[in-house]
Amino acid sequence: MIRMTTRWYAFLCVVIFMLFGASSVYTQTAQEIARKAFGSTVLLVMEDANGQPLSLGSGFFVREGEIASNLHVVEGAASGYAKLVGEKTKYDIEGISVVDPERDLVVLKIWDGRLQTLHLGDSDAVQVGESVYAVGNPQGLEGTFSQGIVSSIREVGTDKLLQITAPISPGSSGGPVLNGRGEVIGISVATFKGGQNLNFAIPSNYLKILLTKAPLLKPLSQAEAPQAQRSILADLGGRNTEGVTGEKVTWDSYTQSGEYSLSLHNRLRETVGNIYCLVIFYDTSGSPIDFDVINYSSIIPAGLAKRLNGHVEGITEQLNSPPLGGSHGAHPSWRPPRTPRSKIEIRVLNFEIVP
Repeated sequence: MIRMTTRWYAFLCVVIFMLFGASSVYTQTAQEIARKAFGSTVLLVMEDANGQPLSLGSGFFVREGEIASNLHVVEGAASGYAKLVGEKTKYDIEGISVVDPERDLVVLKIWDGRLQTLHLGDSDAVQVGESVYAVGNPQGLEGTFSQGIVSSIREVGTDKLLQITAPISPGSSGGPVLNGRGEVIGISVATFKGGQNLNFAIPSNYLKILLTKAPLLKPLSQAEAPQAQRSILADLGGRNTEGVTGEKVTWDSYTQSGEYSLSLHNRLRETVGNIYCLVIFYDTSGSPIDFDVINYSSIIPAGLAKRLNGHVEGITEQLNSPPLGGSHGAHPSWRPPRTPRSKIEIRVLNFEIVP
């Protein structure tokens, strides 16, 4: 009887190890996750019709010869190529396999298909507080690997966004966000420059659904079609077009210091406050070159406007503003503010109704 009990005890020990020890086997170290991710993550360089660089972004291999990324990375491009982190070989992009404009997702086809892919995890199982790793090429810095946590899961209309603290920047868009098992649970998509670690990722389950659609190869020039009826990013922050608008951007310095101002107009019948707006700057070719997020924490009464000041890099002003004329040393007060020569987009992300 004692011998039988011992056998059962040994059997139970094995079962317990298999059930609880197995989870630690599948959990990988940050170094292991980075090593595998770098073998599948690419730098995307998109070009215009003249072969000039248009934008930089990130992507990753999801199946043979196909790279997932954000649609906004490739919009407006006539051609482009992908390059694995740390390697010199360039893979020409043949076209678009499938696209989801509403969730800013695209799958690109390349000529060579013999490359390592990343496994897509279940984003519905992601929990707040879970450790995550973002991989990409922020500002073109190849192979950047950053760690953070899932800080929130945001409801955006009928969709979801993962809010993460892992740092991302322009150029990170389209890169994978991985869990502790090295599975992709999100795709980096946006960051709020004016906040602290306010970064967002598209849940991987939306990409899984997209990959079930039959591939229909289209040229890159059709990346903007079909136009989405709505976008998962358009609703980010809530009241983006409901009564508070931004307008009349001017450059306020003659030293090209990057100082600018804009007007926020409250078109509602109620007082508003705590306003967040995203300002996107473009160069004369229509390419986005910088952005800024302004938080106006005071109030704007009904029907009135408020002039706000902002600041970006001086090079942004140089690429966006008309050439300086006359004496550069004259005091700005003696000269009127300068109107930008290329597009500046203002999106009000959020505001509060003040009782």
